[in-house]
Amino acid sequence: MARFCVYTREQCALCEEFIAELAPVLGLPGTAFEVRDVDADPATRRRFGLKVPVLTCDGRLVCHGRLDRAALQRLL
Repeated sequence: MARFCVYTREQCALCEEFIAELAPVLGLPGTAFEVRDVDADPATRRRFGLKVPVLTCDGRLVCHGRLDRAALQRLL
């Protein structure tokens, strides 16, 4: 099973919207995602900076800013 992770930032309305769009897709049986605070780790903050929200799959960038449904579907 692929490991999806969403990097967010506190009080980020765009991040909340991103997760709301993602939840119905990755909330299905056999899929899941983890949410991490981009500011909790200095290396992650340097890597993604202001690009949040960021979706990764097995550590590779899938999309950032807005959910790219086509890119996500290719991974499912």
